[in-house]
Amino acid sequence: MNNLYKSIMPKIKELKTNIYLLKRNRLTRIAYYLVLFLLLLSVIIPIILPVEQHVYQSTNPSEKLLPPSAKYPFGTDELGRDLFKKVLLGTRISLQTALSAVGIALIIGVPLGAMAGYFGGFIDEIIMRFTDIFLGFPPLLLAIAVAAFLGPSLQNAMIAISISWWPWYTRIVRGQSVSLKERQFVKAAKAIGTPSYKIIMKHIVPNSIAPVIVQASMDIGGVILTIASLSFLGLGAQAPVPEWGLMVSTSRNYFLNAWWYSIFPGLAIFITVLAFNLLGDGLREILDPKTRNN
Repeated sequence: MNNLYKSIMPKIKELKTNIYLLKRNRLTRIAYYLVLFLLLLSVIIPIILPVEQHVYQSTNPSEKLLPPSAKYPFGTDELGRDLFKKVLLGTRISLQTALSAVGIALIIGVPLGAMAGYFGGFIDEIIMRFTDIFLGFPPLLLAIAVAAFLGPSLQNAMIAISISWWPWYTRIVRGQSVSLKERQFVKAAKAIGTPSYKIIMKHIVPNSIAPVIVQASMDIGGVILTIASLSFLGLGAQAPVPEWGLMVSTSRNYFLNAWWYSIFPGLAIFITVLAFNLLGDGLREILDPKTRNN
């Protein structure tokens, strides 16, 4: 029990120190609380406002395209639905899709990068040349091509983004792995006959994870923007799913007479992307020894 306590306490102290450093910068602190709020909102809102009731079944043509008011803070859409509720419901869709896309990209990219850096030679060449093929295309363009091939849907858009994003994690982990395999603790593990897959999973990957976390936190904002872009082009979420990019796309037909229809979903995208980017900058500051302020 004492050994368990002694092993846990340093990690708890390190976590407290990192949270303190994360909150020390005012912008990072605001982003930290905003991201927590958005994550909490994405969990609570679907319970309070069931999407089936407030989007799929709720239409009121007599109140269509009403401007913001006390009854409708964000106004209404072309079917008389409350835009405030739709934007809130869109929080869960955007965050869930972005987190899933980044998670799939990590599952693909991290092991490939660790194997490429650890084994080197022929395996490294094969994995990295395959990675370079994907890196040769701009992520958004590749995501558009894959989503167009798979067909328009939110799930296919998520898969398309994952396919276009995993090579970045492979390169990051590969660079870390090349350095780590020369460390004494890795050489010691080899000397006692530890299998390569255990060395990769227990030593290489855990010690490569800090820059990956920073990159992933910053990528979530970019992925949310890419999801909105695909939906805007008709390759992502399909009506009547309350997704921010789809709302902006639909609002184009009513922009001159109903400015609020595009402004509020666009503002939600802007705030969310900015919050994750600022949080990523803060994480990079505390996890990267080169940029960490003591």
